This record gives sequence, structure tokens and C-alpha cells, in this order.
Amino acid sequence: MNIYVGNLASDVKDEELKDLFSQHGRVESVKIIRDMFSQTSKGFGFVEMPGKAEAQKALSALNTFELKGKKIIVNEARPQKERGGGGRRR
Repeated sequence: MNIYVGNLASDVKDEELKDLFSQHGRVESVKIIRDMFSQTSKGFGFVEMPGKAEAQKALSALNTFELKGKKIIVNEARPQKERGGGGRRR
């Protein structure tokens, strides 16, 4: 299950999120979304947990959990929407 994690403090590292979620089951990957140029955190990321039951346990245990002074938002990630081409129109 792909899990959305929001309201992250700007100094939270991928490894810290992995450690936190690993307390509830196996974590396949962690990705904090960062600005392409400055590499500063955009305040959210994604955690991939292969076990559905473990992921559900993490969702209920960690939603509103306080991490580095901020209550994180944890819920099931929605599939990414298809985005338009973004090119110039003629």
C-alpha cells in the first residue's frame, strides 16, 4: 500500500520516516518530496508498505502522531492523476 504522509517538518529525513513506519511492519520504500532546485522538503512524502494489514496498522497508529513538533497526516495515497502535456498550444 502506498501511504501519503503530510505536514512533515522541513528537517525530517527519509531514514527517520522509514524507522518510524518500520515499527508497524515492513517498509519497501520512503520518498520525501523535495524542491527540484533547492532540495528543501515540500512537507510531504510517501511510504510504500507491501503488507495491507501492516499498512492499515501504521495508518491508524501514526495519523496525528507528533514528529519533530508537527502532527503528521497519514492516509492512503490516491493514484496520481494523469496530467496534460503542458506544452505550448498553437
